[in-house]
Amino acid sequence: MKLEQATIKDIARELNVSSSTVSRALKDYPGISEETKKKVKEMADKLNYRPNAIALSLRKSRSFTIGVIIPEVVHFFFSTVISGIEEVAFARGYNVILTQTNEKLAREKSSIDTMLANQIDGFLVSYSKETTDFEHFSTLLDRGYPIVFFDRVPEIDGAIHVVVDDYSGAYEATKHLILQGYSRIVHLAGPSNLKISQERIRGYKDALTQYGIEINPDYIVESRTDEEAQKITTHLLNTLSPKPDAFFGNNDMAAVGAMMACKAAGLKVPDQIGIVGFSNWQFCSMIDPSLTSVAQPGFRIGAKATDILLDLIEKKINPEDFNKSVVLETELLVRKSSVRLEKV
Repeated sequence: MKLEQATIKDIARELNVSSSTVSRALKDYPGISEETKKKVKEMADKLNYRPNAIALSLRKSRSFTIGVIIPEVVHFFFSTVISGIEEVAFARGYNVILTQTNEKLAREKSSIDTMLANQIDGFLVSYSKETTDFEHFSTLLDRGYPIVFFDRVPEIDGAIHVVVDDYSGAYEATKHLILQGYSRIVHLAGPSNLKISQERIRGYKDALTQYGIEINPDYIVESRTDEEAQKITTHLLNTLSPKPDAFFGNNDMAAVGAMMACKAAGLKVPDQIGIVGFSNWQFCSMIDPSLTSVAQPGFRIGAKATDILLDLIEKKINPEDFNKSVVLETELLVRKSSVRLEKV
């Protein structure tokens, strides 16, 4: 049994034709007869022939592999983004190397080194919460590596981004709570160094201002995990007077933490207190009460970012054509956690 991978020479030997004939037949050159093409392809299947990816990349000066750097694989939003990335990459003949940073800058830099060692053609990046200096990405861009950032937007001139409209999503979420009769709305915010957090705070504030509600700085508190959100919510319920009557989480885990704390305090959701999240994780429709959340089109983000990156790699588009972010719309999915039967 032949253990080595079959080559063009093996096919040529079996059919008693030249290697160049086999190569042209496999590429459907017009000068090769249909009968010869058929025989060559049948023999290629029989011998389990696969094109040599390394040789192909050398000929075309590409590895046909892209690198994806994300904060967390387990995060539902990022898992949907990955699905979009892989769908487009596979359809266009590219492989994907995926790494997660676990929100650590050191791992982010290590991921870049690993991918460069694997001669990837370009990067798709959502950077870590620890990243405040983007020199490592600027260096890559200066060296000509195509990079498309998604979800988290770095302060780099000329960088290409694919994001959702975080401002609009936060505005609509806060507006919804106000129209349901809630007025003392706490925003459990994300890390202040992230643009997405800043945009969600801006949307939250503008909705309050639009409806004549004074912005209370004590109602904007940074929260990173569901456990932290639970502790913060308990503290705010015990110390603020009057008590908050709604919580808007920068993500669904923060919202769930707030909901657990409210239930532990004996408050009825949504009658006494409203809860809204952001991202629309799968569990939103499964918990009781079901969680109102701002849905992000993760799959579309991944697919769009990949299409742009591959067009850059294949020089179908010019980086200078992008003078602003590619922004995709969000959608507020209203469920039981924020809908009062009788508005007060």
